[in-house]
This record gives sequence, C-alpha cells and structure tokens, in this order.
Amino acid sequence: MNFKFFLDSILLGVGLTMDAFSVSLANGFKEPNMKLKKILLISGIFGLFQMLMPLIGWFFVHSLVEKIQVLTHFIPWIALVLLLYIGGKMVFEFFCKKEEEENSKETTLSFIIIQGIATSIDALSVGFNIANYQFSYAFISTLIIGLITFGFCLVGVILGKKFGTKFSTYAELIGGIILILIGIEIFVTGMIDLYA
Repeated sequence: MNFKFFLDSILLGVGLTMDAFSVSLANGFKEPNMKLKKILLISGIFGLFQMLMPLIGWFFVHSLVEKIQVLTHFIPWIALVLLLYIGGKMVFEFFCKKEEEENSKETTLSFIIIQGIATSIDALSVGFNIANYQFSYAFISTLIIGLITFGFCLVGVILGKKFGTKFSTYAELIGGIILILIGIEIFVTGMIDLYA
C-alpha cells in the first residue's frame, strides 16, 4: 500500500460516485422534508452498493473469469432498464398524480435499494481493474470507494432538499428526467467501452 494505491482508490471512488450523487440529488428534490435518518440511509445504501459491486467483480475475476466476461455485455443494459424504469415511473407519476398526501411522495426503502443497484452495477467492472490486488487490498480500495460515495450522496441529498423546496412542484419530474439521463449515459458509456 502506497500513495498511488490510495490516490487510485480515491479517484475511482470520485469517478464512480457521480451517478449516485445525481440520484441522491433527485431524491432530495423529490422529498424536501426528508429526515436526517433517511438521508443517512440513502447515503449508506448507495455507499454500500458502490463498495460491494467492485468487490463482487474482484471475486468473479478470481473464481468465474470466463462466465463474468459474458455478463459484462449486459451491465449497460441492466443499468439502462433499471434507471429508465425508476425515472419513467417518476415522470409518469408527475403527470398522472391526483391530490395525494405528502407521505406518498416519500421514497421507499425498496426504491432506494433499486436505485443503489442501478447506479452501482457498472462498478462491477472495477473488479477487473483491481483484479491483481490481494483480497485485503481490494477490500480497502472498495471501502474507500464506498466512503467517498457515502460522502458525495450525503451532500447530494442535502443539496437536493435545499433546492427541492424551491422547485417542489416540479421536483418529481426533474428527478425522473435526471435518472433517465443517467441511465442513458451509463448505457452509452458502457457500450462505447465494450466495443471500443
């Protein structure tokens, strides 16, 4: 472990966290009265998935190398479908909503978990980048990635809450569009990486 190891892990964390940060921002927009406990829950789930996905990728490289290579072609599609579903649902609900209670706008735990998976699934490929690490190094690297994601998501939800009160009428629409755009971006970037 040296400075380069920590720097690489930090840069990987910052690069991977952008999608989760944007979704956290959208969650804050959607729910401007969110309590601290839920902000920490969202940040924790996103950080956990951003930590686990590269670790799972590392595990696959060390045990199922040939099989995981086939799955890498599906990662952009899975992320696209999940984020289009979540974002599309939010846009649809914005246009179809009737008089609802404020509680119905709250993001559920299952929805947060789906967001966590969708925004971190492309991080599976990071497992290939850290495949030459011993498990202890891989664990520390992915822990750094998870902690960075947690911090960015915490800031994202808080910023979303702050500005969500100003844009509360359109928060669900804005959040849905953000998720759809992230899904398209992950898909396009993933396809370019696969076929470049």
